[in-house]
Amino acid sequence: MASRKSREGRVKRVRNSILGGVAAILLLVVGYGLLYSTGATQGEILEGTHYRIIDSYDRRRPGEAVKVQEFFSYGCIHCKNFDPMIEQWLTDLPEGVSFSRSPVAFSPSWTLLAQTYFTLEYLKILDPNHSRLFRQIHNNRRQFTSADEVAEFIDGNGATKEEFLRAFNSPDVRRAIRESDADQRNLEIASVPTMVVAGKYVVNMDNGRKVALEVVDHLLMLEQRLAEPEKT
Repeated sequence: MASRKSREGRVKRVRNSILGGVAAILLLVVGYGLLYSTGATQGEILEGTHYRIIDSYDRRRPGEAVKVQEFFSYGCIHCKNFDPMIEQWLTDLPEGVSFSRSPVAFSPSWTLLAQTYFTLEYLKILDPNHSRLFRQIHNNRRQFTSADEVAEFIDGNGATKEEFLRAFNSPDVRRAIRESDADQRNLEIASVPTMVVAGKYVVNMDNGRKVALEVVDHLLMLEQRLAEPEKT
């Protein structure tokens, strides 16, 4: 009897220990997910912690809008999850600020998607297809392997298949791809999503998406202050 109780006690302790470990892991995972999706700045926004400055950048001309870029890919699940936050942030875009997306080409499949983005932009049918592409790839597990497949998906949603393919191979779209690739290399973009302000500040996304947008707002204010004429 005593031996059986002892065994039952050991089994109970082991079970409780395992359950406790599982709970701790779940809390860690959930906590990290909440930090990445929401986040909160702790005190001052600092260079090196929240952003880095590019050594060589083009200075903004007087009166020119402060440019905010999001480097992204339709193939990136984190970009899909970040996109609604970007759209919400854009509803209150400050005066004197412009926003653009720059699709990255880290792989052949992502190059296809980058060229797709610029094709949609060229045809002025980005709005009705932007979220559709994210959903098709991540919700429906669709893998596009050719321009023909993408064109069939776009067909009837702002352009025909033939119109899409003509634009896809146009000089304007190819030039946009080259310029985006050059920006990616010059800014040393190694992961997505990544936010860049004024072609000068690269935001550290590891602090969470909400924090990243707070940092963007901070850098916009900083950049606009730098552009203000000195008072005499």
